Amino acid sequence: MKTTIGKYLYAIPFLLFGAFHFINGQQMAGMVPSWIPGGIFWIYLTGAGLIAASISIIIQKKASLATLLLAAMLLIFVLTIHLPAAIGGDQNAMTSLLKDTALAGAALFMSGHFKD
Repeated sequence: MKTTIGKYLYAIPFLLFGAFHFINGQQMAGMVPSWIPGGIFWIYLTGAGLIAASISIIIQKKASLATLLLAAMLLIFVLTIHLPAAIGGDQNAMTSLLKDTALAGAALFMSGHFKD
């Protein structure tokens, strides 16, 4: 039962956050680094990835692959968005860096527990 509850507690926030990428995409487009073209495209792609990973975890279909890809995406965010901002002195970026690093670690941990 603990693993079922944990699965939902991990996946549902990603599902909601993915939906927010579509609902608030224009407002989120500014988060894409200026050196990466096509800001809104990346917001929508990220939203789709978050939703797909969440559904995969919940229904346990290709969940190991989904959690590996989710971890990769989160670590890309750490390296391209949060780390540069944190180095620049943004304390909120440091919080996001630590949060996304922990979520990526949890995704990697979970990937070893799914039997795809």
